[in-house]
Amino acid sequence: MATKNTTKAIKKGDKVKVNYTGTLDDGTVFDSSTHGDHQHPLEFEAGAGQLIKGFDDAVIGMKVGDEKTVKIEAENAYGTHKPELVKKFPRNNLPPEAKVGMILGLKTADGQQFPATIAAIGDKEVSLDLNHPLAGKNLTFKITVVEIV
Repeated sequence: MATKNTTKAIKKGDKVKVNYTGTLDDGTVFDSSTHGDHQHPLEFEAGAGQLIKGFDDAVIGMKVGDEKTVKIEAENAYGTHKPELVKKFPRNNLPPEAKVGMILGLKTADGQQFPATIAAIGDKEVSLDLNHPLAGKNLTFKITVVEIV
């Protein structure tokens, strides 16, 4: 049975649970483990590369109950926005209700799904931005360590 260890500092390889709120530079919340009265702590192995590098690095050395706010530059989050990942596709492949800014779920040949944002819609073509929706954005996370398993 797992128990909370309140004195141990997180090191690479530890399984941890954290609550977090992620915001953009303008203060917009883009993700959170807390929704109203409900908390769904994020569980992961510290230093294993399961999360973006800046978040993964931030928890190392924290202890249960510690709270930290960390700003992660785009390069250590979802990378910079790459213009070459904006591609043109035939418009007839879009659903009729499609609008600029809408995020579509696309599949690769091997079945992997990834998001694409509609960047522009023309008469015959549509431009899809295949960058991650948070690419090019600096992210700020407020992280609270809930448990070291």
